[in-house]
Parts: sequence; structure tokens; C-alpha cells
Amino acid sequence: MTKEILRVEHLNKFYGDWQALHDINFKLEEGEVLTLLGPSGSGKSTLLRCLNGLEQFNEGAIYFKGQKITPTDQEWQSLRQKIGMVFQSYDLFPNLTVMDNILLAPTKVQKRPAEAVKDEAMQLLERVGLIKYVDAYPRELSGGQKQRIAIVRALAMHPEIMLFDEVTASLDPEMVRGILQIMTDLAKKDHMTMIIVTHEMNFAAQIADQVLFLEDGKIIENTPGKQFFTKPQTDRAQEFLTSMDF
Repeated sequence: MTKEILRVEHLNKFYGDWQALHDINFKLEEGEVLTLLGPSGSGKSTLLRCLNGLEQFNEGAIYFKGQKITPTDQEWQSLRQKIGMVFQSYDLFPNLTVMDNILLAPTKVQKRPAEAVKDEAMQLLERVGLIKYVDAYPRELSGGQKQRIAIVRALAMHPEIMLFDEVTASLDPEMVRGILQIMTDLAKKDHMTMIIVTHEMNFAAQIADQVLFLEDGKIIENTPGKQFFTKPQTDRAQEFLTSMDF
């Protein structure tokens, strides 16, 4: 029996007079993969950033494991240990080695023993094929390697939900495949709860349990993954899939 881990109710986000998100409603079960699809500028990344406090929403509510989030800096700081996020831009600290990048948050924020975290980090680096870069600096890594380290760094915090924001957008095709395989393994083997913003339609079709299709900050469709890619509910979603050569 699955359990609800995240629920969003009537979420609205404004930038001045412009409304970026309109009455967003959805829920996410433990172990489920939700993909956010839609054209550029549809509000996907804004929504993702609202879910871990990087953007403040103006109206509505977010519930984590049944508890309503009070959107204060202190509560978001605590929740970010449970809701990990990986960005397109990696955001590694350039002056720290790969291992030190991974160790920083678990040891400083979660106060976990450094040796235990290091052992886990080595296992994660082995899993993503980067064990030999443990003492390297970000400037010595390719884009795909940096993105793998960013994923390892997030996983080292033991998050209950992972958010991925266009993590392959700036990578060349060969590196894209490697990152998507890691994310697929997290979903299929680890049953990681994830929300993914992506333009990789074949990947989304393979991995999505649920699809939110957004346009102009509004949810046009909230559809089971297989149904969205075989029989979307709206003409607009069908037009989008056709435009993406799917």
C-alpha cells in the first residue's frame, strides 16, 4: 500500500502583477516518479523550486507526509535535507574536491560522522563510475561527470524525494545517456520518489508514473504516464508530443 508523501493544494505564484503559477494541485505517492512536461516558460522549474523553498509561493499550501509546510526559512532549511534537488548548472563548490563537495552537507548540516559519510560516498561514486575522481576538483571534470557528482551529493543527504530540474539540458548526447540511466536506476531499482523536469520524451515515457503537463503556469493535464504518451487527454498535449517528435 502506497503512502502520500507530498501534496500541493491551490498553489499560486506571482512575480509582481504577473502570475507564474495558477491554482496548482497534485499529490505524490512514495516511490512514484512524477514528470513535469510542457513548453519552455510553462512554469515547470518555478513549480519545482517552490517545492523546496527556493521560490516563495503566494497562495495555497504544500503538505509533506501529511504535515502542512510553514514556509519559513528555518522550516525550508530542515526540509531541504529531505527534499533533495539537482540543477542543470551542477552548483559544485569549485574550491573543494569531489569528496569534500559530497561530505560538506551531511557532516556540517546533518552532523553525521565523516568516516561513515565517506564510506557511503565511495559506494555512490563507484555506482556512477567516478571512484577515480574522488580527489579531483570540479574544473577537472566534464559536464556529465559534474552532474553525476551533483546527484551523488544530493543522494548522500538521504533525501525522501529527489527533484531534477533539466539536469541533461546542457550535456552532449553521449553524456545525456549516462545521466538518464542513473536516474532510471534510482526509479526502478531504488524506488526513489522523484519529480523530474525534462524535455527527454523517450526517457519520460519510460520512467513516468504520473505526468503533469503545464502551459502558461497552469496544469493542462494530470495523467498517468502510460496514458499521457499513448492517448493524451487534450489536443494541446498531443500537439506538444508531436512537436517533440514523439
